[in-house]
Amino acid sequence: MFNIPLDYPSYEEELAVVRGTTGIDRSSVNHVLSGEEILFFQQLVRKIPISDNVLEYAVKLTGKTRPNTSRAGTSVNEYISWGAGPRASQYLVLGAKCHAAINGKYSPDIEDVQAIAKYVLRHRIVRNYKAEAEGITEERVIEGLF
Repeated sequence: MFNIPLDYPSYEEELAVVRGTTGIDRSSVNHVLSGEEILFFQQLVRKIPISDNVLEYAVKLTGKTRPNTSRAGTSVNEYISWGAGPRASQYLVLGAKCHAAINGKYSPDIEDVQAIAKYVLRHRIVRNYKAEAEGITEERVIEGLF
């Protein structure tokens, strides 16, 4: 039912993966962040202020993915059988806050929401048969929402 674009590894890459995952290899992992640091950064991101118009944009963008609703456009009604839920709105906002912070901004704007929208929405919408038959990707539908 889902068509996820996938590039398969080369023969050599696959051989290396199989060799490295089917034997006894005692690899060590170096910690980049501690659990305490992860929690700190999670809370820090949540403290980043966001204006009402950006928050509303994220919620409206999510609403546009829901077919046969007042916000849905032609392409959503034509190619999507299931739209994104409220968690998508939440993660559009959190993702936009992260994107803004990484780019040195104190607060996210609409461009930050758009920058992460494909990552958040593409696995939260379900294309219908017509979209699959015509090769219409989730990304293409999402790009049409901006």
